[in-house]
Amino acid sequence: MAKKKTLVHRRVASEILNAPDQHWGYSVADEVIRLFPAEEVYTCAAGISPSGIVHFGNFRDVMTSFAVLKGLAAKGKKVRFVFSWDDFDRFRKVPADVDPSFAKYIGMPLTAVPDPTDEYPSYAKKYEEEFVRSMKSLHIEMDYLYQTQEYTSGRYDEPMFDALRRREEIAETLLSFMSEKGKAAKNIDPDEYKKNYYPVSVYSRFSGKDSTEILSYDGGSKITYKCLETGKSEEVDLAKEHIAKLAWKIDWPMRWNMEHVIFEPGGHDHASPGGSYDTSSVIAQKIFNREPPVFAGYQFIGIQGLNGKMSGSKGNAISPADLLEIYEPQLLRWLYLRKTPEQKFDLAFDSEINRQYEEMDREVELLKKGELPADRSVALDLSFQDVADMPVNPIPFRQAVALGQIVQWQKEKVMELLEGLNLAFDSGSVATRLLKAKAWLETYNPEQVIRLRADVNREYASAMEEQDAGYVRKLREKLSGEISSIGELEILVYGIPKDPALTPKENSPRQRAFFKDVYNLLINADTGPRLATFLWAVDRKKVLQLLDI
Repeated sequence: MAKKKTLVHRRVASEILNAPDQHWGYSVADEVIRLFPAEEVYTCAAGISPSGIVHFGNFRDVMTSFAVLKGLAAKGKKVRFVFSWDDFDRFRKVPADVDPSFAKYIGMPLTAVPDPTDEYPSYAKKYEEEFVRSMKSLHIEMDYLYQTQEYTSGRYDEPMFDALRRREEIAETLLSFMSEKGKAAKNIDPDEYKKNYYPVSVYSRFSGKDSTEILSYDGGSKITYKCLETGKSEEVDLAKEHIAKLAWKIDWPMRWNMEHVIFEPGGHDHASPGGSYDTSSVIAQKIFNREPPVFAGYQFIGIQGLNGKMSGSKGNAISPADLLEIYEPQLLRWLYLRKTPEQKFDLAFDSEINRQYEEMDREVELLKKGELPADRSVALDLSFQDVADMPVNPIPFRQAVALGQIVQWQKEKVMELLEGLNLAFDSGSVATRLLKAKAWLETYNPEQVIRLRADVNREYASAMEEQDAGYVRKLREKLSGEISSIGELEILVYGIPKDPALTPKENSPRQRAFFKDVYNLLINADTGPRLATFLWAVDRKKVLQLLDI
């Protein structure tokens, strides 16, 4: 009973994550300090196996630890952030975008598998490097631990040999987390299981793969194993030949002990009752004499608006690098930090991204006015490097999309348009968001790209009423002359269909119908960007050609 109490004790309760008037990362930091009051250095951890693209869901591992780390630092603690690359894991399957011939490497360590593109030293390094670059762009600094290097250096030898010596105790613990039904389904006899259990997997020196069976252990550093692929057997000294690694539920607590980890989050697979965290916690206490770290399970993150538009070469996995094409680093950090780990949220490749940019901009404005609650202020503080980095009056993302595309993403042209509209958005935000808007539109939403027709829309023009066609001809005539400003164009486009005898409300349908005609003649659509702005920005000569009906 005491063991269970300890385990529950170290899981972050919902009431801690939702404590009032304090950001959840700081509340968890308080809990960490309560449970580990005398640490010299407070180490928070995250990690992943580089078996493919490190995606946006894995990134929540990093951001959850990051928030707690910053909370500990804010409370005066010396901190360390470690990220473990489990690149000594086996290559499990060939991804869809990799040549099927790579099946020959299944069972080898990820660092022993070549990079399919021949750009990196190994399969693992390819995905590690992309992720590390993204973390630099997000200004997230971590100490990277590469498990192939850690194992082959001999650093883990002693804890591994200790686990081998105490293998029956470990087997007993693993059995205690299995249901009777589960044991029966796998035909597990507890006595046989304990007798034959070894907490390590071995990479054969004959095949390089982990399709091996341990035959015996001498109680020190030597084992005898059989390579199931070649049928050969040999005795090997694991202190000299570093070809073994601990199984996950033993490897994880071993590293908690080696790195003195006091906080690490995990997804549903680790967080479920009786799952990896619970099992590893008991092994940490029994085998490695280490109290398990405080643990927070985090929820799934969704994706909106992708609809299969990701490149097939990426296997439809979305990495932080992909997200940074459309999200400012500050916004991406904020989206992860403003929600507690137990809350779900979506990242957006559709128009929902406009709202996300607007929400962050609004929060920044409230912060500058001193009107933002403390917990929400922390999420922003942790998202920006400095308050000075927060733009004053940034251009809305939707406006960057609308204006950028009609002037071919030229910042100077956008600034001219904004001046003509009497709008003064932050110049730096215009430059940054134009790049993000271009990627969002052209890569993920190409159907929303506005393009002038190649020729006159004769079919549409022939169906127009004569009065409506007359309005278009009048517009064309006026556009052929001098137009001094967007404001003048605004008056013109609203004035052409206007009947002075009618009220503004009565004139509105006439104006909308006129705009619809012009949009159809220019871009084959019923609606488009603000008409006066659009006519001011686009190629005037081309517009005159398309309105010649």
